[in-house]
Amino acid sequence: MKQPTDFARLTSGFLGEYLPNEKGVSANTIKSYSYTFILLIKYMQQIRKVSINRLTLGHLTREVIVGFLDWLQEERKCSDATRNQRLAALSSFIKYAEYTSVSNLFNCHQILSIPVKKTAQHSIEYLTLDAVKLILQQPDIDKPKGIRDLTLLSLMYESAARVQEIIDLTPESLFIVNRPYRVILHGKADKYRSVPLPDKQVELLRKYMAQDGRSNRENVKKTLFPNAQGQKMTRNGVNNILMKYVKMAKEKNASLMPNHLSCHAIRHSKAMQLLESNVQLIHIRDFLGHKSVLTTEIYARTNSKYTFEAVKNAYKNITADDIPVWEGDDELMKMLRELVK
Repeated sequence: MKQPTDFARLTSGFLGEYLPNEKGVSANTIKSYSYTFILLIKYMQQIRKVSINRLTLGHLTREVIVGFLDWLQEERKCSDATRNQRLAALSSFIKYAEYTSVSNLFNCHQILSIPVKKTAQHSIEYLTLDAVKLILQQPDIDKPKGIRDLTLLSLMYESAARVQEIIDLTPESLFIVNRPYRVILHGKADKYRSVPLPDKQVELLRKYMAQDGRSNRENVKKTLFPNAQGQKMTRNGVNNILMKYVKMAKEKNASLMPNHLSCHAIRHSKAMQLLESNVQLIHIRDFLGHKSVLTTEIYARTNSKYTFEAVKNAYKNITADDIPVWEGDDELMKMLRELVK
C-alpha cells in the first residue's frame, strides 16, 4: 500500500487536529481553509502538472505560492482581500508544517515572507431606519413563509447577527419566556454572546414558533429557520430572502435602497442606529461580538455626523469675547491688496 506524502499527512493533521483542537477555530474557518487547499491542489494539477498523489511539501516554494495567488486573481478573478485570505490560510499551514519538516525550513521561511496586498478601504453599506422598516413591511404575514421571513430578517436586524449566526440558531438559543428576553449567538472563534431582544421581536418569535411547533420541547435542537426541505439554510438562501424583499421595497421607494446590498448590511445598519442613539463604542463592540473596539471604530469613521457632533460638543472657547478691530497702516493695506491681485 502506497504511503501518503508529507503534504497529505500534514494537511490532514492541520485541518483535522491542529485547527479544531489546538487552535480552537470555528467550523466556518476550517471550511474556508479547506477550500484554499482545494484550490491549491487544482492549481498544482492544472498549471504545475503535479498530481495530488505526488504533491509534497517540497513542491511548495515561494515562487509556486506567488504563482498560485496570481492565478487566483488572474484566472478566477478574486479580489485582493480574497487573495490575502488564501495567503493567511497557507501561512498558518506553513507555520504548522515548519516544525515537523526541518529539511523544508528555508522554503517555509520564504513563503512566510510573502507580503499581503494593500486593499482599498471601502465605505460601509448600511440602511437608514426608514429603509429597514420598508423592507420589513414587504413579507406577507398571512402566509407561514411570510411570517418566517419577517421573523428572520427582523431578528437579524435587532440582534445584529452575522448570517451564519442566524443560520445556526435553534429554539433553545432563545430565552423568550421570562424577562430579560435574549438570544444567545454562537459567533466567531467559537465565542457566545447574549443579546437582548425587544418585546415586539419576542411577540413575532412566539407567533412564528407556534405555527409549526418549534416551541415544543422535542424541537428545541432543530434549526430555527429551516429551508423548504426542513434543513439549515445556506448563506445564499438567506441572501435570496433579503433580496426578494429589497426588490419589492425598491418598487415602493427606490430612493431609500442603495444600489448594492448584502446581508451584512443589516448588521451594519443596526450598529449605525446604535451609534446615532449615542451608545458608546465599547458597548457596541460587545453587542456585535467584536474582539477589539478598533474594529467597531469603523462605524464612527463612516458616520461623519457622529464625528461632527463629538467635536462640536467638545468645543471650548479659547479666544477673548471682545476682539478689537484692527486699524492698520493704510500703506500696509495697500501692499496686501497688491499681493492678492
